[in-house]
Amino acid sequence: MGLTLNHFLVLGAVLFCIGLYGAIAKRSAIAVLMSIEIMLNAVNITMIGFSYFNTVKPYSTYLTGQIFAIFVITVAAAEASVALAMIISIYRKTSTVDVTEIDTMKG
Repeated sequence: MGLTLNHFLVLGAVLFCIGLYGAIAKRSAIAVLMSIEIMLNAVNITMIGFSYFNTVKPYSTYLTGQIFAIFVITVAAAEASVALAMIISIYRKTSTVDVTEIDTMKG
């Protein structure tokens, strides 16, 4: 018994649900960022799964899923660096990274 598309989709769905729970339930900004990264990786797994099982001829596959996954990883790295810089700046100003206590946008 080999891997099927269902294996990829179930793994992606489980990881996405874990990330979604973490993004909603956690209070630390760092934990929220890590949860968002888990959700992005879940999307990468499903895209690669769809790309792997999308064959036109024998022994030929489209690489669109892998290419999109590389773009998502690149954007996620840039997003993480900008978000960490923002969190460090907010921590220096308020001495907390608790998302419920940060109110820098209030007048």
